[in-house]
Amino acid sequence: MKVKFYATFREMVGRKEVEVHGVKTVGELIDYLAEHYSPDIKRELLETPRVGPNKPIDGMILVNGHNVLHLKGLDTELKEEDEVHIFPPAGGG
Repeated sequence: MKVKFYATFREMVGRKEVEVHGVKTVGELIDYLAEHYSPDIKRELLETPRVGPNKPIDGMILVNGHNVLHLKGLDTELKEEDEVHIFPPAGGG
């Protein structure tokens, strides 16, 4: 699958897009990216104070244009032909 990164995640990975194979869920994808590219990705998405029962991801992950928070969250299933977009948390006020 194609995984595209935006803003600070693009800087962490050092590229705007990677190909990933063999992961079955969004949670597995995050673990894979943390292991192969940067552990900061997992920290930024899953381990901030803003993450909780009603908000399992800090930032936005889209699978084929659909926000995973409106699907099955970290358990959202992935297929080889999917396109995933990963955005960091929005700042500002």
